[in-house]
Amino acid sequence: MNNKNYYAILMAGGVGSRFWPVSTTEFPKQFHDMLGTGETLIQRTFSRLSKIIPTENIFILTNERYNDLVLEQLPQAKQRQVVTEPAMRNTAPCILYASLKIQKENPDAVMVVAPSDHWIEDEDAFINNLEQSFNACTEKDILMTLGIKPTFANTGYGYIQYKKVDEDIKEVSQFTEKPNYETAKQFLDAGNYLWNAGIFIWSVKSIVAAFTKFQEEMTALFEKGVAVYNTDQEGDFIQSQYPLAENISIDYAILEKADNVYVLPATFDWNDLGTWGSLYDKLDKTEARNAVVNARVLSEDATGNMIRTSKDKIVVVDGLEDYIIVDKEEVLLIYPKKKEQDIKQVLKKVKDTYGEQYG
Repeated sequence: MNNKNYYAILMAGGVGSRFWPVSTTEFPKQFHDMLGTGETLIQRTFSRLSKIIPTENIFILTNERYNDLVLEQLPQAKQRQVVTEPAMRNTAPCILYASLKIQKENPDAVMVVAPSDHWIEDEDAFINNLEQSFNACTEKDILMTLGIKPTFANTGYGYIQYKKVDEDIKEVSQFTEKPNYETAKQFLDAGNYLWNAGIFIWSVKSIVAAFTKFQEEMTALFEKGVAVYNTDQEGDFIQSQYPLAENISIDYAILEKADNVYVLPATFDWNDLGTWGSLYDKLDKTEARNAVVNARVLSEDATGNMIRTSKDKIVVVDGLEDYIIVDKEEVLLIYPKKKEQDIKQVLKKVKDTYGEQYG
């Protein structure tokens, strides 16, 4: 039986531009079946969360332009669960806004804030970690995050340092933004650092109290709307007031300031599916170590490639190694995997040269 006090905020507003040309502003990666499993990333995340959270308590935070896409892909969600932002203001304002809506509906709520586009292998372990965190946040005034045990010195993630104690749930010493390689190696050697996966758990009381303490201006702005939240007047209020909020992440706004932040080292396999290379790592490979989604491939002397096309398209590859080959209606990308971080710049060049409609 799912606990009626359990809630989720599913973060689904990003564009995922490093997955261009599949992920575009009109149709971002969370709405695509990136792994070729028959389910889009947001559908997979929604069904994972609904194993522990009542379906009607899962709120989807997204840009207003994706409202219809969300409802189309998640037929089990109602319009009241789609919380749209009229302007891009990073993660703090939208989390505060959704938290105040939830608090008005259920002051005893405990919630998880989770990205909609991550890949999690062992869903039962994820649910157990979530249950443990919900229990801790129900009992104490703490802000929690799930940290991922690092497997290599990754410079693309933020890190969480925790105090070495015997308990499962550990007090956080500090957050570090994306470090350079040397620093990341030191973190790995130290043994008390985790990757920051952007999965947070807290009671609605604790997070609103933290906003009140550390973000007075933002809290005052959104609390003016409490009377109209969850009513027909909410939309007008948000349209006029939301763009006035500061553009700031939840990490900077709250977590790096608060002294009641704790972390549970996760027991599940996780991948943020941030780039074509990270997708390649997660997919099954052919004998020639090519990862293929949708295509039918004939390869000769071609290894380590990430190949994605429309359904059943025949692709003949000869002499290419470690490339990203992505074919989409009007765009074909053939690009070295080792330069995947530059795809954002490539996308900008394409838009500047051929028009915004290609991004």
